[in-house]
Amino acid sequence: MRIIEYDEKYRDDMIFMVLQAKDALGRRPRLNEDLLDIPSNYLARGDGFWLALDGDERVIGCVGYSKLPDRAEAFVHRLYVKAEKKRQGVGSMLLQTAEESMRRRGITLSHVHLGEPREQWYEAYAFYPKHGYREYAPRYMKKEL
Repeated sequence: MRIIEYDEKYRDDMIFMVLQAKDALGRRPRLNEDLLDIPSNYLARGDGFWLALDGDERVIGCVGYSKLPDRAEAFVHRLYVKAEKKRQGVGSMLLQTAEESMRRRGITLSHVHLGEPREQWYEAYAFYPKHGYREYAPRYMKKEL
């Protein structure tokens, strides 16, 4: 497995992986609009987005972040891992890659917004605290970088 900066040639594979990941969680597989145009919604703004690829060059995970204007803070977005690749370190490597990029940009506080109901998003509520995130408001966690 390897992590790469977003490359448009993997767009459709990434979208398919996200829809599969949502379906595996029992949620209606609806696509977030920002994923349709990563270059405009992330890269052109100076934010980051990465893909995890397996040995066959298939997308098995993704993550992005958006810096908050005029603040040394950012929100982590769209951390998804293909269902059969979970608990193999893919999500941790993606999050670490995003956090390292944030640090290099002078970002000192990382936030994440989690979904409701909590029972549907149980994996996220368990994942982020393992990586140093703490809840500071309902559905929000943060970590000092």
